[in-house]
Amino acid sequence: MPTIIKSDGSAEAFDSRKLEESLLRSGAGKHAAHGIAEEVARTVREGSRTHDVYRRAFTLLRNETKPVAARYALRRALLGFGPTGHPFEDFVSHLFRKEGWTVETRKLMKGKCVTHETDFYATRGGENLAAELKYHNDVGYRTDVKVALYVKSRFDDIWNCESQFQTCPVDRGFLITNTKFTSQAVQYASCSGVELIGWDYPARGNLYDRMCFARVYPVTALSSLKKNEKRLLIEAGVTACDMLRERKEALAAAGLPPERIGETLAEADALLALPHPYEQQQF
Repeated sequence: MPTIIKSDGSAEAFDSRKLEESLLRSGAGKHAAHGIAEEVARTVREGSRTHDVYRRAFTLLRNETKPVAARYALRRALLGFGPTGHPFEDFVSHLFRKEGWTVETRKLMKGKCVTHETDFYATRGGENLAAELKYHNDVGYRTDVKVALYVKSRFDDIWNCESQFQTCPVDRGFLITNTKFTSQAVQYASCSGVELIGWDYPARGNLYDRMCFARVYPVTALSSLKKNEKRLLIEAGVTACDMLRERKEALAAAGLPPERIGETLAEADALLALPHPYEQQQF
C-alpha cells in the first residue's frame, strides 16, 4: 500500500478500510462507502497527503448525498469558527445546553491564590463541571501535555479555595478541544484527574459523538452558504445549524434572498435528520 502524509507531517500506510469506516460512521450506506473507498484507493499515490484523500472522498460522497458529506466534513467545518476561540466556546455551550446542562461562559471563579476566568461552567442534576476550551484552526494540531498541566494547575487552585470563599462548586474539570491530544496529554490527564474531550477522545463521548447524538452541527458545515455568509451568521451568534429555524432573520441579515434561505434551511434540516450510527445515549 502507498504511504500517505498526515496533516501533522507523519507518514502512514494508506488503508482503504479505515476510509470506508469513516464514511460509514458519517452515515454513508455500505455500498456507497465501499465504492467511494475503492475509487479513492485507485487515485492514491506514494506521498499523497491525507487532505487530498479527504477532498476526493468528500467530493464523491457529496455527489451521493449532501447531508452525509456535511457530517463527514465536520472536523474541518469546525476550523471555520476561527481565528478566535469565542465562536467555538459558544458552540460547545450550545451543545451542552442541548444535552440538558445549564451553561455559563467566561465565568469568574475564585481560587485559593487568584481569580480565574473559566471558559465554561455547567450544572445538571446537582453535578457541576468547569472546562477550559482550546480552539485550533489547524486540523493537524494536537493539544499537548503542557496545556493539560496548565489546566490542572488552574483547577487545583479552584479546588483548593476555602469553601467560604468559593464562587461556585466544581466537581469535575475538563479540557475540551476541537482537534486531538498527544499521547502524553492523555496519559497525564488520566493520571491527574483532568477529563478530556477532543475530536476523537474518549472512544465514546468524544466531540464528534456528542455533536451527532445531540444533533448539534456547526453552521460552517453547510455547503449552501458562502464563506462570508457563514462569518456573518457566526458574528450574529448563530453557530449551529439547529439555530437557523429560530433565527431565520439572521439569514436575511446575512444577505440571503428568500430562495437561498429556503435552500439553506432544507440542507440544515436534512443534516439534522440523519440518524447516528450508534445507539442514542446521554453524556
